[in-house]
Amino acid sequence: MYQKIVVAIDKSEMAEYILQQGIFLAKAADAEIMLLHVLSPLEDPYISPVFTQPDTMYPSVSTTPMATYMQEWERLKQERIEWLRSLTETAIHAGVKAGFTQNLGDAGRLICEVARNWPADLILVGRRGRTGLSEFLLGSVSNYVLHHAPCSMLIVQGISLS
Repeated sequence: MYQKIVVAIDKSEMAEYILQQGIFLAKAADAEIMLLHVLSPLEDPYISPVFTQPDTMYPSVSTTPMATYMQEWERLKQERIEWLRSLTETAIHAGVKAGFTQNLGDAGRLICEVARNWPADLILVGRRGRTGLSEFLLGSVSNYVLHHAPCSMLIVQGISLS
C-alpha cells in the first residue's frame, strides 16, 4: 500500500479537513506524511510588490513599499511555518510519523516536484470546485497535479461549511 503520502495543504477553510483525511489514510496504511504548503506571491491573499504610481499607468516599485513588502513577506513566511509546525504536531499526536516543508512558487509544479523527490506513493490534495472561467483564469492546482503527478493521487472535494 502507501508508505509516503504528500499532503498538500493551503490556508483555506479546507485545511483541517485535508489534514484529517491525511492522518486517517496514514494511520490505515501505517505510512508517514509530509505536509506541503506552497507560498505563491501571485495568488491571494499574498502581498503584491508592484504598486502603481499616481502619475503613470505603468506599474513600478519604489523602495519604501518594497521594504514594507519584504518585511510583510518574511512575517507571512514565518507565520505559515509556525502553522505547519502546529499541524505536524497534531499528526504526530495522532500517532502518525510526519514532517513538513514550505516552498515558494507554483503550487501544482511544486507538489509534483516534492512528491518526486521525497519519493511519495500518494499525493493528497483538496479541490475547491472552481469551474469554467474562474478555473481558466485562476488555474486548478488539483487538475495540474492530476496530469503531472509522479505517483497516485487522491483529490478531496471541498466541504460545504454552510
